[in-house]
Amino acid sequence: MLLTQTLACETVFAVLSGQNLTEALSTTWRQNPNITPQQRGAVQDIAYGTLRHLGLLEALLNTLASKPLKELELKVLLLTTLYQLQFTRAGAHAVVDHAVNVAAKIGQGKGKGLVNAVLRSFLRQKDELVAAAQKNERAKFNHPKWWMTEMKNAYPKQWQQILQANNQHPPMTLRVNRRHSNAEQYLALLSERGIAARRLSDFSIQLEKAQSVDALPHFFDGWVSVQDWGAQAAAHLLDVKDGMRVLDACAAPGGKSGHLLELADIALTAIDADSGRLKRVDDNLARLNLRATVMTADASNPAAWWDGQQFDRILADVPCSATGVARRHPDIKWLRRPEDFAEFSRQQEKMLDQLWPLVASGGKLLYATCSVFPAENRLSAEAFARRHPDARREALSSEHIPADLIDGQLLPNSEHDGFFYALFTKAI
Repeated sequence: MLLTQTLACETVFAVLSGQNLTEALSTTWRQNPNITPQQRGAVQDIAYGTLRHLGLLEALLNTLASKPLKELELKVLLLTTLYQLQFTRAGAHAVVDHAVNVAAKIGQGKGKGLVNAVLRSFLRQKDELVAAAQKNERAKFNHPKWWMTEMKNAYPKQWQQILQANNQHPPMTLRVNRRHSNAEQYLALLSERGIAARRLSDFSIQLEKAQSVDALPHFFDGWVSVQDWGAQAAAHLLDVKDGMRVLDACAAPGGKSGHLLELADIALTAIDADSGRLKRVDDNLARLNLRATVMTADASNPAAWWDGQQFDRILADVPCSATGVARRHPDIKWLRRPEDFAEFSRQQEKMLDQLWPLVASGGKLLYATCSVFPAENRLSAEAFARRHPDARREALSSEHIPADLIDGQLLPNSEHDGFFYALFTKAI
């Protein structure tokens, strides 16, 4: 436990110092190649859990500590340990003892007594402390105040639902490859292996518990892919047909590219500015036994790569805050800043304006984000329509998408993450 606690602290410390959680965990795994799968799982649980419940944990620490802690390492140690004591089944006394041992290695070990006192005080009165802390909205909903204010203004009836959904463990959803099977047939295969699941649509399945892909029947034969149900809506809304020329403008890691190719025999070009992430597109398409033209390219600079032939369909999954997938990436809640949205909107505007001339007359462009903030969703789509009089916004409908898609917005819930879609047809 001592090693896992130490590594979890190092990971959370990196995030609270400004690094995203995915990069921080990658560094931890790279620097500790010999840890066991159990240790790896424990580190990941503590890191994710601490960031998921950071508002409450900080409120508890502020109450328990007689004065604010100047040493971030010591603060992180206490936060991760409080998470273990409140939210896991780990033995309380072992957790405290290991935390004290970790504290002995921080600085000159002067924080040992403080760590011991804070944690034992918490154990003596934790129910009362938690109840008192949750009277504060930041602690109750585990989001920054500015984020909560924006959600209240944008979604006065649903803001609590959104925040609460962000703090839950995300569902594991499968997209069934229609070239091989459908939801009902694949559910039968899962049942044979004792894996509980339910049908969301004709080609979407939600697992009762997350599984390793190794446990999924025919996964490596391309029968299913792991993809959120809300993300699956993109390919259906774009309505591709056999023979079409299609562009996936921000393709990595390739989930939507694969889905488009499953739906129709199209000529797909998949581009992304990040050459490293494009390797995942190649890997995903290879597993599905599907083919596309994959290349490193900047969607906001077509002059550098476009061959002059217009596309019948373009999927523009544009840069955004990723606030709709915060439960999968809880660091987002604490790393995002209000000023970020103006920059995302600027990037979106440039990309959309550069891509629109690439759409053929009568063709369609689907603007997509994994965000719940209107500044980079509804407002950005409306601004695009004003800039391009030949862009007609279409109603969104498909029997294969979540029924709660309203005005292009999906809010996170027990079935899917948060997404926004706006479909534009170019006038003939």
